[in-house]
Amino acid sequence: MTGLSINRHLTGESRWRLATPALVLDLDAFEHNVRTLAAHFSRTPAGWRPHSKTHKCAEIARRQLDAGATGICVAKLGEADAMVGEGIGRILITSPIVTADKLERVLALNETAEELILVVDNTAVVDRLASLAAGRQKPMRVLIDLGIGLHRTGVSSIADAVTLAGEIVRRPSLDLAGLQCYAGDIQHIADCATREREAAEVAAYLDEAQRAVTTVAGSPGIVTGGGTGTYDHDSDCGVFTDVQVGSAIFMDVEYNAVMRRDGTPGPFRTALFVQSTVISANVAGAATIDAGIKAFATDGPAPGVAGGVPEGSLYEFMGDEHGRIVVKPGANGPVVGDVVTCVTPHCDPTVNLHDVYHCIRGDRLVDIWPIEGRGRTW
Repeated sequence: MTGLSINRHLTGESRWRLATPALVLDLDAFEHNVRTLAAHFSRTPAGWRPHSKTHKCAEIARRQLDAGATGICVAKLGEADAMVGEGIGRILITSPIVTADKLERVLALNETAEELILVVDNTAVVDRLASLAAGRQKPMRVLIDLGIGLHRTGVSSIADAVTLAGEIVRRPSLDLAGLQCYAGDIQHIADCATREREAAEVAAYLDEAQRAVTTVAGSPGIVTGGGTGTYDHDSDCGVFTDVQVGSAIFMDVEYNAVMRRDGTPGPFRTALFVQSTVISANVAGAATIDAGIKAFATDGPAPGVAGGVPEGSLYEFMGDEHGRIVVKPGANGPVVGDVVTCVTPHCDPTVNLHDVYHCIRGDRLVDIWPIEGRGRTW
């Protein structure tokens, strides 16, 4: 029985009956977050190009586009395939694609997608892409990826960006649409002043790069980047045309620790949880739940404990299938069969471990949405 169907018969019934572990989306909180983002970007110079590597779900992408998003981002070609297959248009692939076979797939997808944009950071790849795109009906739109921060991808200097821009504009099969600059290393800086100072340095670098590229290729139509941690600064700095805010629709343990100027995590509500069940409670002060490494991402902090146990309880990983809930001394721990709700530690890779979202309002399961991009790392 697939993940899509195992809880389908419970639609309209109590969420507490779900077979667990189950990825749960609180629709009231999620819809609040989407409205908050849409309202924010309606008041700023920049638009909103949310990153779907966070959710990997066509239904969520549709709702973001309906709320006014400029387009959506994907991290991998497989995610783009999934989104185009579900009728989602206006897609930016934010990670370079370099092999001939994959570039052929990109170009085929470009013929059917409403809009497809690819990032590049290498002259050899530009040569290969231009050659493969020659003679096709649609030119391939590309952004120059600027390396900054962790330098995972992107050209290493503004001079290299100018050189690459010159290579692109002399190829009729390519269309230089603009620049991308994502500083992933500053998104989780908890202190607001430090994070904003770092974001301002990124914006200054990007502005300098934009002016330099303009001398050889004209003014970039798209200047995109940023994320949930720096969304408020990036949207107002006057450099970005759109901001790639992804995780704000869900929030997680990591982003709930990122403070804003008012000393709070900001206007977003935690919307994404993993619901689990206590399967053993024979040790004093602790209980074992059925959600472990296979239910949560492990690249960051531990999951947060949101409900079903005494306040102040903590989660500990206990292997592939299991987690331990540790309660404060003197507190009554949960018993076998109790339901425990946990906040996802890092939402993006946690989503990638699940097949569906169990959408709830209050205590009711109201819908189940497939995660079409799950596992599409190719």
